[in-house]
Amino acid sequence: MTGKSQQDGDVLMGPTGRPYHGFPTPPKLDQHGPARIIALCNQKGGVGKTTTTISLAAALAGYGRKVLVVDFDPQGALSAGLGVPTHDIPTIYDLLLDPKRDAHDVITATQVENLEIMPANIDLSAAEVHLVNEVARETILSRVLRQVSREYDVILVDCQPSLGLLTVNALTASHGVLIPLECEFFALRGVALLIETIDKVRDRLNPDIRLDGVLATMYDPRTLHSREVLERVVEAFGHDVLETVIGRTVKFPDASVAGMPITEFAPEHPAAQAYLRLARELVERGAVA
Repeated sequence: MTGKSQQDGDVLMGPTGRPYHGFPTPPKLDQHGPARIIALCNQKGGVGKTTTTISLAAALAGYGRKVLVVDFDPQGALSAGLGVPTHDIPTIYDLLLDPKRDAHDVITATQVENLEIMPANIDLSAAEVHLVNEVARETILSRVLRQVSREYDVILVDCQPSLGLLTVNALTASHGVLIPLECEFFALRGVALLIETIDKVRDRLNPDIRLDGVLATMYDPRTLHSREVLERVVEAFGHDVLETVIGRTVKFPDASVAGMPITEFAPEHPAAQAYLRLARELVERGAVA
């Protein structure tokens, strides 16, 4: 959905209770890099992290940004969602364990122009065990991404649904955090713990990290529950809640099965248009160049 909902006088109001903005198409970039790194993080599963990573990355790539996505979840859903096979190829796990390995060896092209991926598979589940005794174990992903960050405009890290060592690595490496939040009551309960984790990382490991926004996902305007949850999210986070709201639709799993972003699979669908709007909003907010 695009975020449009109701008319208030001459002002069109969005579902977050703020005036609806279309956000202008971002201008082309004269040069690329260095990248701004954004972690998509929520310790609750099923809130739309991977869908958002894929769709936002494709939308930004469509606006001429050079984008790298990092699959940092052992389930490998990001890789599968972009149609990238992950067996018998080097993955992000190999870069974490071998400091001498060139990050370029792992980067794989996707079907989307300007969009590349560092894939992952189930091997990544062993990373926390291997890294726990490493010196500066929280900064290993930072070292990996430093090798390639000047070649991209934005790097999106799709985190696993936990607050373990891999997620702390992602937060330590990132300039910003985007929190996809399902419009469902139980999704709200763990956000305070996530914010606390971000604050600890800011205090101890990465003083420059900031909250780029809270993205309401799986919103169904037909249900009172969805509307009430979104209202509570706006009360709690204010203008940190992005104006763009992502609706619930069966098109997302259809696109995943096809191994394509929804912006490529069904470009005219309201969900695709919502992610294009999200890309424009993040550029407008300065979270992305």
